[in-house]
Amino acid sequence: MATKALTIENFEDTINNNGIVMIDFWADWCGPCKMFAPTYEKVSEAHPDVVFGKIDTEDQQQLAAQFGIRSIPTIAVFRDQVLLFRQAGALPESAIEDVLRQVRDLDMDDVRKQIAEQQAKQNA
Repeated sequence: MATKALTIENFEDTINNNGIVMIDFWADWCGPCKMFAPTYEKVSEAHPDVVFGKIDTEDQQQLAAQFGIRSIPTIAVFRDQVLLFRQAGALPESAIEDVLRQVRDLDMDDVRKQIAEQQAKQNA
């Protein structure tokens, strides 16, 4: 699957209607982003079941601000509408593959239970 440009208009729909969504926050002027792009594209082609989105932080400043992006590239991964991973810096192909494996292996019922417990503690 080729990467998909994510915007404020299609972001929520993309997260809500897909199981696993990996996002690359990038900008055209960013050298490391340009060096990372072919790796990200290559991994996207090997995982047609995952949506690989790209958010241009210059064009989509509201989304970049919403995520508090301070350094690019930054990678984020959602599964079942839950943000599970976020890291600044270009990742090697093996690390992206490892993150995807770990995200797939998670018991999402357990993750949601842990989130609910944390929220209950914060609200107590």
